[in-house]
Amino acid sequence: MTMAVIDRFEGENAVLLVGKNEQQVIFPTSELPKDLNEGDYLCMNISFDAEATKNALNESASLLNKIRGYRP
Repeated sequence: MTMAVIDRFEGENAVLLVGKNEQQVIFPTSELPKDLNEGDYLCMNISFDAEATKNALNESASLLNKIRGYRP
């Protein structure tokens, strides 16, 4: 699990310091739990979604075929 701390808020975004190296990441506040403050720590669980990836690849291939005028 990856840890992050909220460094500051900038408009609709939070600047997170992620991991041991405290890499800055801009993250939309709309995707964070409510009522967080600067200095609050977050546990981030990042996982791969194979099904979503497959669907996105199929959709992009379909759009490319449509643009190229390919009809199966």
